[in-house]
Amino acid sequence: QVQLVESGGGLVQPGGSLRLSCAASGFTFMTYAMSWHRQAPGKGLEWVSGINNGGQTTAYADSVKGRFTISRDNVKNTLYLQMNSLKPEDTAVYYCAKGRDASARGQGTQVTVSS
Repeated sequence: QVQLVESGGGLVQPGGSLRLSCAASGFTFMTYAMSWHRQAPGKGLEWVSGINNGGQTTAYADSVKGRFTISRDNVKNTLYLQMNSLKPEDTAVYYCAKGRDASARGQGTQVTVSS
């Protein structure tokens, strides 16, 4: 079955960086678009970024554009999210998902941006 395991979250100061990883298994990773979503405390799930199956096309929410970079390694079956210039409002649980929506997602990794 589909397994998505996120890692790389943690506590970081404002302005800092983190790189999230998502190890995928149970499906043919290279044939699917992938996406990142997040859920801040007390809020709903928010789409953050997406990437096509080959990695050539990416998209970002306005709130993270210019600061976050999504990428993938189809040999390692891994999705990444490089997060720079982090802000307190980026604090959330981050999920990777198979496809463009969050219906098939992992267990999430906590990112906390605080001084």
